[in-house]
Amino acid sequence: MDISYIINHLGEDNASYFNAIAPPIIQTSNFSFSTVDDLRNAFADEMGGYLYSRGLNPTVDILRKKLAALDGAEDALVFNNGAAAVFAGVLANVKAGDHILSVHHPYSWTAHLFDKLLPRFGITVTYADGANTSEFLSHIQPNTTFIYLESPNSWWLDIQDLSAIAIVAKEKGIITMVDNTYCTPLYQRPIDMGIDIVMQTATKYIGGHSDTLGGVLCGSLAMMRKIFLSEYLCVGSGIQPFNAWLLLRGLRTLPSRLDRISASTQKVLEYIKTEPRIESFIFPLDPSYPQFELAQKQMSGACGLISFYMNAQRIEEIELFCNSLKAFRMAVSWGGHESLIIPKCAGLNPADFDPANSTHRLIRLYIGLEDPEFLLNDLKQAFAMS
Repeated sequence: MDISYIINHLGEDNASYFNAIAPPIIQTSNFSFSTVDDLRNAFADEMGGYLYSRGLNPTVDILRKKLAALDGAEDALVFNNGAAAVFAGVLANVKAGDHILSVHHPYSWTAHLFDKLLPRFGITVTYADGANTSEFLSHIQPNTTFIYLESPNSWWLDIQDLSAIAIVAKEKGIITMVDNTYCTPLYQRPIDMGIDIVMQTATKYIGGHSDTLGGVLCGSLAMMRKIFLSEYLCVGSGIQPFNAWLLLRGLRTLPSRLDRISASTQKVLEYIKTEPRIESFIFPLDPSYPQFELAQKQMSGACGLISFYMNAQRIEEIELFCNSLKAFRMAVSWGGHESLIIPKCAGLNPADFDPANSTHRLIRLYIGLEDPEFLLNDLKQAFAMS
């Protein structure tokens, strides 16, 4: 299905809403019925129609159809944020006594789910390096029912061989899930590689304007129905119509924004390679990346995020560099119009800073939609200050 058709036409019926180009926000909590029998049928299958906006809503459904099609999936569910999507995708597929195999260094709230919440219900988690597929899969246990992946993740930009892991998981009856936020469906299609559930934090590139949150799960009709009828309805974490409308607005320009960000990222990367204050950098589609061949095989593009290790003996050097930036804003998240920076040492007590620990010197850049020369000049003046 053509991407332009999906983004601009799929799921829309302009004639039904006064030929308006932009679909309306159906801001309602409730839907009415003409007969008792109609209401009875809605009770019997809440995923088959509109009963209550905690479940399905027309504005949200337009977004669902587009996101599922972009991923090459049968169906999708949209949540209030990415953490809610991860929570639902995992909880719907594990039970007491199960074991989860996860990549190391997952997103912080995913780690909180694995480390703090699931152990209360007798569910164990093993973290392993997904870069070595055979070593990673060696941690599968007889009671492993779920494999959690992030490819690439958002700090070290680690990737995993999704096809190879999916093959083994299917042989063993293990559900696989991957966070595909970094690539979006435009640059990586995990469903085609055999992954069962694909998650995106729509807050990032899908929204693109840093003005709404969202999370997405894509997969088979059966899997999405399973999640809808349990965690989605029970927890009540489905996205609201206005937020879904904002994500629809952002989705219209997704290809153009990714093209622009990708081109600017390459220019910033060229500068980073020459900056003496940078010890080394991480970018999946650069030949220096340890898994460059795999990245080329399963990713058609990469943009926005670059991590690097700063040459610094004192935390004050890193702080001065970050504090001196004017174009880059210091903030969490990424994927919006604005360029951002975040240093790992922001999570440290300054007294604990150890220059021998490279993670303490790790800094992540996000390249937004500004002119690349504007960003390069800012980086150069900030390095000069530090």
